[in-house]
Amino acid sequence: MSRSYDSMDPKVMDDDMLKAAVGEQGPQEEAGQLAKQEGILFKDVQSLQLDFQNILRIDNLWQFENLKKLLLNNNIIERIEGLENLTHLVWLDLSFNNIETIEGLDTLVNLEDLSLSNNRISKMDSLDALVKLQVLSLGNNQISNIMNVIYLRRFTCLRTLSLSGNPIAEAEDYKMFIYAYLPDLVYLDFRRIDEQAKEMAKIKHQYSIDELKHREAQMQARMEDKEAQQKKLAEHKMAFIEHLDGSFLFDSMYAEDVEGNKLSYLPGVGELLETYLFWVTTASPLTYKDKFVIICLNIFEYGLKQQEKRKLELDTFNECMHEAVLENQDQGKLKVAKFEEKHLLNLNAIREESELPSIEKKLMECSEDISELFNMLMTLEMQLVEQLEETINMFERNITDLVGLFIENVQNQWMAQCRDLENHHHEKLLEIAINTLEKILKGEMDEDLPDDVRALFVDKDTIVNAVGASHDIHLLKIDNREDELVTGINSWCAHLLDKIHKDEIMRNRKRVKEINQYIDHMQSELDNLECGDIID
Repeated sequence: MSRSYDSMDPKVMDDDMLKAAVGEQGPQEEAGQLAKQEGILFKDVQSLQLDFQNILRIDNLWQFENLKKLLLNNNIIERIEGLENLTHLVWLDLSFNNIETIEGLDTLVNLEDLSLSNNRISKMDSLDALVKLQVLSLGNNQISNIMNVIYLRRFTCLRTLSLSGNPIAEAEDYKMFIYAYLPDLVYLDFRRIDEQAKEMAKIKHQYSIDELKHREAQMQARMEDKEAQQKKLAEHKMAFIEHLDGSFLFDSMYAEDVEGNKLSYLPGVGELLETYLFWVTTASPLTYKDKFVIICLNIFEYGLKQQEKRKLELDTFNECMHEAVLENQDQGKLKVAKFEEKHLLNLNAIREESELPSIEKKLMECSEDISELFNMLMTLEMQLVEQLEETINMFERNITDLVGLFIENVQNQWMAQCRDLENHHHEKLLEIAINTLEKILKGEMDEDLPDDVRALFVDKDTIVNAVGASHDIHLLKIDNREDELVTGINSWCAHLLDKIHKDEIMRNRKRVKEINQYIDHMQSELDNLECGDIID
């Protein structure tokens, strides 16, 4: 059962409580005393026990980033919260609290054992992220709908389940239902499930299970299809041609075009939209929309090909950079190995030498060898810097040229065709609108028009403005999509090149630091070689 705190003094989970708990549960004896003196870093703690503390709210656990086991049972906690950073958690015990809703577990993707028994939970949900869940304890709660058990079918690793003490456990078919719908369970309510009982349950619920499996298969297929579409969309975005493989751009032109939709009722506009001839590739009748979509598809196909070229250029560049670094490292390792072999012999010779002048001479020679190694390693690094700089500059020219060519062709060829097509359509639409106005004014208009459409034909200025407003919306949509493409690929190129330059600077700094640390270590080792340690 959950806990009442009417007579309790709720406590705050603050740093003092956490430090005390870590200190009590940390290493004991000599190691423990040393740890207490130096302090135990919260990020190093892997297990934390905070039971029977009258804790009302989970808080201040963000520093325990490597925690694997957390016991918060027998408190007065009302909400599951404050666990976002505990992504390495494997075992979580929140039993004997006052929790009503399962929540706040979305980041705990490594959780295997979850105990929420003896709370006030009425529904099993919001556990989707716990893909590794093996043990789930929900005994003595308020779960009343037996169908809620079906939710647990998605947890393929679940082997142990506890639901005793819930209203559903009183149902006559409780165990058989769970055996049938959760066939991979091994333990239910702390008892091992008999295989014969499983088989009987399967037979009893066979029809319902088959129907459920069919629905699950359909849902899985839809989910896989959605994931495939999302993956494809992500690939298209990488090529900056998303939504250009269909009528999306054309449809968006008319989605907010109030005047254009009204004008579509005019006699002749339907024929205008349906009987254009595509002026380049075919003499077959194509609609305005068909021709517009064909242009978008041309951009789309071209964009995919250009993306492949950019990817190939980037992959070749990364391979060249990697090979250059590896080759340089191998040369450096060879020089260090030769140095260390000679250095070891020199040190042994110094230890065997008994004359101080000879010792000092050999020490000087060792110091010179260290300086020579430093110069060789730094020379190698400078050579590598120059080589990589040349490679980066060549890549920058190539990728910039590819991006520039892509933008130029999209703008000057296909986007220009979109505008030409729209301009042509605008001229024809304006001609039809003016002719319609003249017929209305002369009383020769036989066709009935909706009132909002007829309201446009009060005079020439009104109808011209309406046609112009429609045209402006269409051109704006084309301009915006072009700007989106150009801005997107330019931004990608700039960020890519900036990252490459920064990565090279960081690599160089790291390498120079490594060389200096190694040389300093060798020189320090030599400086600390006292004559008293050498001469017996």
